[in-house]
Amino acid sequence: MATVTFRDASRVYPGSDRPAVDKLNLEIEDGEFMVLVGPSGCGKSTSLRMLAGLEDIDAGKIFIGDRDVTELSPKDRDIAMVFQNYALYPHMTVADNMGFALKMQHVSKADRAARVREAARLLGLEEYLNRKPRALSGGQRQRVAMGRAIVRQPQVFLMDEPLSNLDAKLRVATRTQIAALQSRLGVTTVYVTHDQVEAMTMGDRVAVMRDGLLQQVDAPLALYDHPVNLFVAGFIGSPAMNLISGAVVDGGVQVGDYVVPVSREVLAKAGETATVGIRPEHLSISEDGRGIAVDVSVIEELGAEGNVYGTLSGVSEDAIMTAPQIVARTHARIGMHRGSQLRFTPDLSRVHVFNDATQERIS
Repeated sequence: MATVTFRDASRVYPGSDRPAVDKLNLEIEDGEFMVLVGPSGCGKSTSLRMLAGLEDIDAGKIFIGDRDVTELSPKDRDIAMVFQNYALYPHMTVADNMGFALKMQHVSKADRAARVREAARLLGLEEYLNRKPRALSGGQRQRVAMGRAIVRQPQVFLMDEPLSNLDAKLRVATRTQIAALQSRLGVTTVYVTHDQVEAMTMGDRVAVMRDGLLQQVDAPLALYDHPVNLFVAGFIGSPAMNLISGAVVDGGVQVGDYVVPVSREVLAKAGETATVGIRPEHLSISEDGRGIAVDVSVIEELGAEGNVYGTLSGVSEDAIMTAPQIVARTHARIGMHRGSQLRFTPDLSRVHVFNDATQERIS
């Protein structure tokens, strides 16, 4: 096993005027499951490919353990990669696919068979070893690709959106299996996804990227509870955090006809305006007629709970398309309907405040 270190690692594609990855500094611990997450084009897959040796590094260094692997070829880095499309050989059986890399390394036939059987046992593939990939479901093919990586016994696993080709139900089941398997094997793993729910449920830590820059790296709940800036606050969480900009007034931030109470110490760090961030579950229906007034537009009844979507009351017709959407998570079956107006009071201990100029959290 090994640590992984990105040290000021940068990649600039020919013809581009900005780096795809810009001075990435990231320490991944031995045996850690690290998830890189962010929107398309943020640099997460490029970072993974730099670590794999599939992309050149224009500046900085990458270490696996104490070894500087920046200039090493992929085959000399002692890594195993699971791709989005599985990349299985269609003419080979499952067993041959899983053992092919070992065959190329001239591992003996007996050792090869033993390692394939052990990986198949871990992945529940024992009964499929003699089948061809075309006879397998998408989830089974994904497990074969995992098995091919496991048998190599590498220092580091790299996974590039391996679940994106699976349907929603199978993705949920498979991500649980991958997380449990990684915990059992204890192999350092770097996992790339654009799905923040996947990132939150799988990673020991999550690194959030945007435009080639690392925004924040922390444990999933720490990201959720203490986002460092507006981007992380809006990206992590489903439904997303409510982010509402308002004028800074005496006692707080003006949101519609309601002032969200904010301490003087926090307001002193803001300008003329600030953005308040409130998670949907931290809004509750007002019992005293005070709070943020919302015109309800959509109600999601989810059984045990529901989501209420709306816009600030009093927004003009011209501005309604650009007005921030407000989401509140409530107990289901409370008799609401579209077109009604509700007032929501925030849990003041959970309100975040962001400086509009710097976009950094100041609360």
